[in-house]
Amino acid sequence: MTREEDIKNAVEVLRKGGVILYPTDTVWGIGCDATNAEAVKRVYEIKQRDDSKALICLVDSDARLQRYVRNVPDVAWQLIDSLKDSDSKPTTLILDGAINLAPNLIAEDGSIGMRITQEPFSKELCYRFQKALVSTSANISGEPAAQNYCDIDPRIVEAVDYVCWSRRQEHKPHQPSSIIRLKENGEVNIIRK
Repeated sequence: MTREEDIKNAVEVLRKGGVILYPTDTVWGIGCDATNAEAVKRVYEIKQRDDSKALICLVDSDARLQRYVRNVPDVAWQLIDSLKDSDSKPTTLILDGAINLAPNLIAEDGSIGMRITQEPFSKELCYRFQKALVSTSANISGEPAAQNYCDIDPRIVEAVDYVCWSRRQEHKPHQPSSIIRLKENGEVNIIRK
């Protein structure tokens, strides 16, 4: 299967409210339409995770990010620009004022974790889908994140609607993203390096 066909199949499933398993710019992820509350609920169920712990979203561009955050602070744009270098570690920004997303995806304080992916497969997937994509590590809550496809618990593989073919053969170390909390007032907190 070509990467193009793989992305087309994944997008079809996402548009129908399905849940996918896919390679990201960090570890393998469980994904769904970030605007579909039913699909988000299924992701929490698959992970056996409490839905009070917010999930993060992947987008393909600055413009797409602006659709989901009321006011992106200047410090966020500076950080995003500095991260566009391909050697930069993927970084998730937790931003205040989440909008246009499934309510069960947003933290109690109204914030959302967003990451602009530079990795070719997930970037193309987000671009073709034209919406934010939930991206949470493909593991049962409390277990280690799946760095490669071969690390994914079979229960997760069976629970999703589509498993992407791309990058399944990979066997190399991948790490979760850095996480930085940015407040609207410009305050910066590093949550995970």
